[in-house]
Amino acid sequence: MITNLQIKNFGIIDEVNIELDKGFNVLTGETGAGKSLIIDALNIISGGRFSKEMIRKGEDYSFVELNLFLPNNKIAIENNVIVSREVNINGHNLCKINGRLVTVTELKEFMNEIVDIHGQNDNQKILNTQYHINYLDNFAGEKLRTLLAEYKELYKNYTEKTKQLKENFGDEKEKRRKLDLLKYEYDEIEDANLIDNEDEILKEKSLFFENAEKIAINTNQTLQSTCNAVDEINNAIKAIDKIANINDKYQEKLTELKNIYYEIEEFKRDIHELSENEFDDKERDAVEERLDLIANFKRKYGNGIKEILQYKEDVKNEIDRIENLEEINNNLKNEIKQLESRLNDISILLNKERNIVAVDLMN
Repeated sequence: MITNLQIKNFGIIDEVNIELDKGFNVLTGETGAGKSLIIDALNIISGGRFSKEMIRKGEDYSFVELNLFLPNNKIAIENNVIVSREVNINGHNLCKINGRLVTVTELKEFMNEIVDIHGQNDNQKILNTQYHINYLDNFAGEKLRTLLAEYKELYKNYTEKTKQLKENFGDEKEKRRKLDLLKYEYDEIEDANLIDNEDEILKEKSLFFENAEKIAINTNQTLQSTCNAVDEINNAIKAIDKIANINDKYQEKLTELKNIYYEIEEFKRDIHELSENEFDDKERDAVEERLDLIANFKRKYGNGIKEILQYKEDVKNEIDRIENLEEINNNLKNEIKQLESRLNDISILLNKERNIVAVDLMN
């Protein structure tokens, strides 16, 4: 329960401290006395929205504090909890629960269990018959609520099945047109025999063909320079070999030169093979045509080959579904019939249970 409410710099209120007793408390006063401001202050301390226009004119902040008596509450200190909220004119909030800083959201979550504010027209819902069934169900025990939850889940399933069945009985010409389109798309992708990451491999080949002349010129130049280097190193080997027996150091250098010679010879053979690569115009055209085909498929069916192949599988599943609609619809009809039977049974049980609860509610 609320034991004390302190309000400062709020609307026309300079500062007020309200003590509340146990039981029923009533605030009375003439129009304009500030009763609504007290309710507004309670709404603010409960985590409600705040407008800077609510701050008393000439002041920089508003402050609201509640003292609560909450026996057995886990955060209460000797059964008491102090909640406060200070809002500055710049919009900054300072919320506290027992001196601990909290967010507005945390304040609202805590106060939701403490304060419940009703407007002056809330009682009119009691007279509105469309809310009566909700009052009855809220008053009922676990048995009725379990039945109601099961009914809602079954009814959701029932509406989904009936909607699906209705969609399956669409226009026959439209279904035939859709089936023809799907088969065309499936056959087109199937005939292409796409391979995952094929486009990346083809792009490398395309780049190779695009730079064919440049590759030929530079590999030949590299090969020529390497041949010259081999000849020069061979001459160097012959020269140092003449003095290798004089000192171990010369022998070591001779060995090093021979190793270099063998490495360059191997490099020369590799370059020679690369320089003899033939650039087949037919293969280049085939690569470009394949890349164009894949690019066209990407525009139509997906951003990559994986997506295109997945689209093909989805199309196949849809074709199977359309071609087997009669069997699917028969299964749906049976499922809907079973759902209707179960919904009817639960409806009878709900009606009986509500009649029992209604008697208890009236008594």
